[in-house]
Amino acid sequence: MDMIEKDIIVHLAEAHLATSECYLVEVSVTPDNRIVVEIDHDTAVGIDDCAALSRYIEKQLDRDAEDFDLEVGSTGISTPFKIVRQYVKNRGNEVEMQLLNGEKLTGTLQAADEQGVTLALVREVKPEGAKRKVKVLEERRYAYSEIRYTRNTVRFK
Repeated sequence: MDMIEKDIIVHLAEAHLATSECYLVEVSVTPDNRIVVEIDHDTAVGIDDCAALSRYIEKQLDRDAEDFDLEVGSTGISTPFKIVRQYVKNRGNEVEMQLLNGEKLTGTLQAADEQGVTLALVREVKPEGAKRKVKVLEERRYAYSEIRYTRNTVRFK
């Protein structure tokens, strides 16, 4: 049994998704041909989106030539962002970010582009001569190369 090439699955997924508002986030193929395709959408991924992509990919592959297991799903709410478009989609949302140096930050994702992100953080500082700390809004810019992961914060009220 030959291993299915990841590039083939990426090409098939992108070809199908070109006609929809969904976009490809990640494809993984294990040596035993377990294929996992992860997609996202700027608003929401529907089950019909996943089913249509799954049927399309399956139709393009020959089960007689190689056995495979195919799973198509959407990114989870707490799944770390993997591509720039996910950062852009989540502008204005509260996110948790861990930097490569180990520092964990929680703030509002203000901006995202090809180079990195801007995070708005609330910090408590004690002004000189003051008795109490005050909250200050601070914007910081981070390159993707500094970030271990970023994901939405989930709060239940």
